[in-house]
Amino acid sequence: QVQLVETGGGLVQAGGSLRLSCAASVSIFSINTMGWYRQAPGKQRELVAVIIISGDNTNYADSVKGRFTISRDNAKTVYLQMNSLKPEDTAVYYCKARRNLRDYWGQGTQVTVSS
Repeated sequence: QVQLVETGGGLVQAGGSLRLSCAASVSIFSINTMGWYRQAPGKQRELVAVIIISGDNTNYADSVKGRFTISRDNAKTVYLQMNSLKPEDTAVYYCKARRNLRDYWGQGTQVTVSS
């Protein structure tokens, strides 16, 4: 089992920045991919960004491209740096790890962007 602990959510004004962290209970290198997803009220959960651990490749949703950056350290943590935040970024953000074709989810952290 992989446990994921998210930190960094909170309230921020539009145009501000926030950095989310997702700490895994296992080495990042035992995980295939890690991603950030978000779910706004009344909407489906959507992929925000994903990082493929082995190759360090990243992909982003068009809505966050150029504003958000996913990265990792060399231990157990992935990050989501969020800049130029907009009210439409308001959502619960979830960290997900894929390991051996199994998905593991964090509990989510609320990000609220005020106008």
